[in-house]
Order: sequence, then structure tokens, then C-alpha cells
Amino acid sequence: MEFFRIKKDIPFMRHALAFNIISLVTFLLAVFFLFHRGLHLSVEFTGGTLIEVNYAQAANLEQIREGLNKAGYTDIAVQNFGSSQDVMIRLPLKAEQSSAKIGEAVMSALKVEAPGASLRRVEFVGPQVGKELAENGSLALLLVIIGIVLYLAMRFEWRFSVSAIIANLHDIVIILGFFAFFQWEFSLSVLAAVLAVLGYSVNESVIVFDRVRETFKKVRGLTTPQVLDHAITSTISRTIITHGCTQLMVLSMLLFGGATLYYFALALTIGICFGIYSSVLVASPLVMWLGVSREHFIKPVKKIDGANEDGAVV
Repeated sequence: MEFFRIKKDIPFMRHALAFNIISLVTFLLAVFFLFHRGLHLSVEFTGGTLIEVNYAQAANLEQIREGLNKAGYTDIAVQNFGSSQDVMIRLPLKAEQSSAKIGEAVMSALKVEAPGASLRRVEFVGPQVGKELAENGSLALLLVIIGIVLYLAMRFEWRFSVSAIIANLHDIVIILGFFAFFQWEFSLSVLAAVLAVLGYSVNESVIVFDRVRETFKKVRGLTTPQVLDHAITSTISRTIITHGCTQLMVLSMLLFGGATLYYFALALTIGICFGIYSSVLVASPLVMWLGVSREHFIKPVKKIDGANEDGAVV
């Protein structure tokens, strides 16, 4: 299905060098902020206390946050959990207090500033558990990357595989760089979004590269930049439909999903935007720089001993 068809190819590769320079600068900035500021890890990774409370009516999250801040609690996360009446409060790890005492102190603060809360449960997440979650999350990310690398290596000629791998890693580092720069909370849901973006980005690269390979095989007389321009232009309609529909769903979560889904949807939004950019303006120029040509897809004619130029056996 196509909403429109562009008859004249757009010369994307004419500006390939400029796009690659922009990508490199953005990538280096993201790496800098990751090392300089680091990720603001959530309670799942660092350890802390989880408190679930319930209200008879819809809870006022801002009032709860203000009440806890006045009571001296900083770096907290307050969000709805399941319904507008249920609230999950996450507090950073404090060695000097037990979970029971922290729960009592939080309920006392809520009675003053946000009355009507009833305590449902208090759970302590130790630093060892948080460390294991961080290690398992990193392992999951590594395994996904390895799986994508193997898939691309088997499906495409090595120049395409290398370009797609670099473009996908570019997307992941950019997302992490945003979270490091703005110090947004990096939780397990955000990690899930990062893994989803990896799969989403590689899908876009595969679509473009399949069209490039098809054009090389069917059309003669085109240079490599012209083939890449044609492949990208011919998939623009599909890209707009696919990414536009996906982005509408993600924006609905971002705007109306509340605090629980906010950073998850934010990571997906950044990943989708940069996924389109990297597939078109990072991976494709890299393929061109690596020297891909039509000869890589045309099988050489086998010569039979004893045959003349017309193919007749002497």
C-alpha cells in the first residue's frame, strides 16, 4: 500500500558526508555524556524501598510528591500503579532505616499533606538484587546485539551487515545519551524500550537494503549513489505509513499514559525518530563508503573448457 509515489529520486547521497558528520558529532556527544554524567538508574537497579498505598478517590500525585519532599525525601518516584487510586512510591536506599520504619514515616507524611492513604505493602529492594538486574539487563542487551549481528551477517553481503550494525548501535547510544544528558530515570521499562528499538531499527535497515540489492540486480547503468537514492525514495511511502502509525501509538502513551509509561514512551519516541534517520542517512552512506557495487550481486558466468565464445562445444 502506498499513499503516494515519488517519480524522481531524491538525491540523499549528495549530502551523505554532511549527514555522516552530524551523526558522528551526535554519537560522540552521547558517549561523552554517558561517561561524564552517567545514567540515572532507578530503584530496580540501585536498590531502595517500594511502597504501595491506596486512596478511596483518585490520588493527587503532585500533592503526594510535595508532601514527601517537605518531609525530607528527595529523588523519589511517585506514579499510579494499576489504577488512579493506587500509588507506587519508590524511595532511594537508606541504610540507617528499616523498611518498616520508612513505611511508617511515609504514611505519617502523607497524613499531613495528602490524607486518605492506606498502606498496602512495603518492599525492600537490596543493592545486590539491583546489581543482578543491571547485569542481567546488560546481558540481554548484548545478546540482542549479537543476534542481530548474526542475522545481518547471514542475510546480507558484509558491507551491508557492517553498515546496519553501526547504524543500530548508533541509535542505542543516542537514546542512552539523551537519558544521561537530561538525567531521566533509567528503569527496566526503559531498557525494554531500548531492546524494542533495536529490533525496530534493524527492520527499517533490512527494508532499505533489500530494495538496494533488488535495484542492483534489476537495473543497469546506475551508479551506487543513484541506486541508494532510488532505494530510499521508493520506500519513503512505506516508511511514513509504518513509522507514522507506530509513532501515533507511542505518542498516545507519552501524552496520556501517565508517569508509569512516560519514560518508556519517551525512549521509544527518540528511538523511532533516530531509527528512521540512521537507516536512511547513516547506514546507506556507510554502504557507499565501503564500496558496494553491482558486481557484488551478479554471479560471474562460468566458462566451460572446450566451448567457444558462442557457447558451442568444439
